[in-house]
Amino acid sequence: MTPSVDEFVAEATVWLDEHVTPRASAGSVQWGVGEFDVAVFHDMTDDEERTYLAGLAEWHQIKAEAGYHAITWDPEWGGLGLSNEHARAFANLEMGYEVPGRHELFSVTTGLVAPTVLSAGTDEQKERFVRRFLLAEEFACQLFSEPGAGSDLASLACRAERDGDEWVLNGQKVWTSGARFSGWGLLIARSDPTAPKHKGQTAFLVPFDTEGVEVRPIKQMSGGTSFNEVFFNDARLPDSLRLGEVGEGWGVALTTLAHERANSGRSGARKRPGGGWQESIATARAFGATADPVTRAQLMEVYSHEQARHLTNFRVMAAQEAGAQPGPEGSIGKLYWVEGLPGVTSAMSSTLGPRLIADTGEWGSYEWGEHVLGSPGYRIAGGSDEIQRNIIGERVLGLPRDPQVDKSTPWNELPR
Repeated sequence: MTPSVDEFVAEATVWLDEHVTPRASAGSVQWGVGEFDVAVFHDMTDDEERTYLAGLAEWHQIKAEAGYHAITWDPEWGGLGLSNEHARAFANLEMGYEVPGRHELFSVTTGLVAPTVLSAGTDEQKERFVRRFLLAEEFACQLFSEPGAGSDLASLACRAERDGDEWVLNGQKVWTSGARFSGWGLLIARSDPTAPKHKGQTAFLVPFDTEGVEVRPIKQMSGGTSFNEVFFNDARLPDSLRLGEVGEGWGVALTTLAHERANSGRSGARKRPGGGWQESIATARAFGATADPVTRAQLMEVYSHEQARHLTNFRVMAAQEAGAQPGPEGSIGKLYWVEGLPGVTSAMSSTLGPRLIADTGEWGSYEWGEHVLGSPGYRIAGGSDEIQRNIIGERVLGLPRDPQVDKSTPWNELPR
């Protein structure tokens, strides 16, 4: 019998108590204790990042012993077959314990690539990859965006040409999170340049130790190298690593992006990058800024925006709980979150003043600089603001689509 959420939480609490230590102040910031992390993107050395990812994977695999790593997944894949509500309850519960934080590559591997292979892969590919990715035994990144194909992903130019039972890859991908630490990449490439841009694409799983695959880090202004360029120079893949049918790569990409929007918009317990209301109010109190009327107004905007986002996301998840698949409504949650980051930036700029750019050594002050420098990046990560608004307008509100005069034009005839 399916346990109620309360029964599930009681059982999970016992399990967590046996495996990890409760936080001293669950759900809030204990000022001056531990690490104060409000960075949007990690600033780590390669060795630090590998160690961090290893810690995430280790905890994830410990949870897998009880099925808590994949609560909504079918037991066939090691999950518990429970609802999103059960998963959300566990995430809220887990937040009260000393467990590893977050990393985009980890989320992409377990939350995007694993379910995409489950949806689009052959039986052999599912058996080979799904458990490995779902358990984070190996990491896999997204190889989607290109220098000339970001928001208009369908215009991508990275080529995949068939040569017998192999495919030859040539081209470039960019803004690839975690590529340096990935064993695999989910690639969408142009396989038929004579077909319209949405039709002539094919998806592949690319092992990064393939000859002709090169990864180069991109230094970000907030520090670190979260992003990478990936180059393909006559890299050869067997056809057995093709994911889905030839020419149907756009459908595979949409599957991945649907999961991405759902994960981006999902309200849950795991801490979001960049901090939010809890970190903002704790900082304002610590630096005596709550008496200032301008700062108070900014803080209330942060609080109101965050609460509205939570309520909106709960409505989306309730629809999924009723049987709906992850859909365009996830764009609302993603947009809500991204639009909330500038509000946090404004409130913390008023609170801290020059402490944002001059490191005084005071706990919880200069760290906000990483937030300020990193938050604009999420306006394009996971689909730009403009794309999210188009999705909401067309697929949620039912508004007319923008004219697409190039939709039926062969890709090789489009101006570039």
